[in-house]
Amino acid sequence: MELHPLAIQLCQAVRDAGGRGFLVGGSVRDRLLGREAKDLDLEVYGLEAGALEKLLGQFGKVHLVGQHFAVLHLSTEAGNAEVSLPRTESKTGPGHKGFAVSADPHMSVRDASRRRDFTVNAMLEDPLTGEVLDPWNGRADLERGLLRHVSEAFAEDPLRVMRVGRFIARYGWRVHRETSALCRTLNLEELPRERLEMEWRQIMAGDYPGRALLALETCGALRFFPELEALRGIPQDPRWHPEGDVLQHTALCLNAAVKRRPEMKNVWVEMLAVMCHDLGKATHTYFERGRWRCPAHDVEGERPTVELLKRINGVADVVAPVVALVREHLRPSQLHLVGDKVKDGAIRRLATRVDIPSLCRVSWSDAAGREEPLSDPWPPEAWLLERAASLGVKEGSPKNYLRGSDLLSRGWPAGIQVGQCLKRAFEQQLDGILQDRDAALHWLDQQKPA
Repeated sequence: MELHPLAIQLCQAVRDAGGRGFLVGGSVRDRLLGREAKDLDLEVYGLEAGALEKLLGQFGKVHLVGQHFAVLHLSTEAGNAEVSLPRTESKTGPGHKGFAVSADPHMSVRDASRRRDFTVNAMLEDPLTGEVLDPWNGRADLERGLLRHVSEAFAEDPLRVMRVGRFIARYGWRVHRETSALCRTLNLEELPRERLEMEWRQIMAGDYPGRALLALETCGALRFFPELEALRGIPQDPRWHPEGDVLQHTALCLNAAVKRRPEMKNVWVEMLAVMCHDLGKATHTYFERGRWRCPAHDVEGERPTVELLKRINGVADVVAPVVALVREHLRPSQLHLVGDKVKDGAIRRLATRVDIPSLCRVSWSDAAGREEPLSDPWPPEAWLLERAASLGVKEGSPKNYLRGSDLLSRGWPAGIQVGQCLKRAFEQQLDGILQDRDAALHWLDQQKPA
């Protein structure tokens, strides 16, 4: 990958001032992978903080991110860069912010990189010479697709356990056994929910979210998300689920959902629904007449879904649609099985409870998470979308033809009777008895308040 011109310009200026600048972290990792780096991160040796800030000011606007961190954000017409000095970090309190930081431009590269999380993120590259400094053998781990912690300092920030999931979701790597063991000693309860949500969002945006879920289990992280941990070991009928237990199935569903992600209206909501769709199986699976059963796991999944989302997000406009998708995730297959016997009113009512295309994608992911190929198009989805489109509810919930103002203009007193009348009208609309607004108004003219 070609180097960003700004990186070369900055490092030339640093060299002319008597220092040496390096690309660090993800900037080096992604270049070695042949990927375009999302961020431009530089670390400068040999210059004091004041001299570095003055030098960067010649290129654009400089913002000091942290006085003790000596991290400078540079904004220029050619792009942005994060420029830092080598530093040490000492644990002073719980969480990912409880650190005392000391910058030292004269530290050795090995000592400065010791604070990095993984070896693949602890490499440095000189943009002027192309030399890659690799004090922790990160390049070999990169070639093997291995996440390995740099040092015992890894344990000072419990958020790094979730970053294991983030990197595996992005690259499909595996975790070194010693790193997994170290992760299992860390306490994620120290972390604010907002940071957990940020990591989960990146996991759900990766190419391998199911692998990430299983890696988090290996690292002991799921004990802080007990609704997910409870899925391990829950058996399924091998006739329908030859892939194994419910956690394995959920992981496969998440990986399958990646294929449908470009179509998703709200990736965060739909991917969470895929992850949560079988949570009800953890407490409602039983063995009867020679097979494992869990007939009510869709409805029983509502409560653990709410509990899990409280740990991750808890925002009402996320919880409500996720819960609805979990509750209805079996509906496409169930309705398709009945076929033409399904009344139009059932389809219209389904559209009032859930977004039908989103539901189809979640249900497709459930079906695809069984290591068996699905026909394209998948019959339950194609059938339900066609029925919904014919009824005008594919793209949204049906709206009541009547409004409160229609009743008030006809002399109805404001109060509970207005709401009750609107509800009766809407039920008849869903059943197809009232087919348009004119019919609804005609019906209303025949009604009288009690």
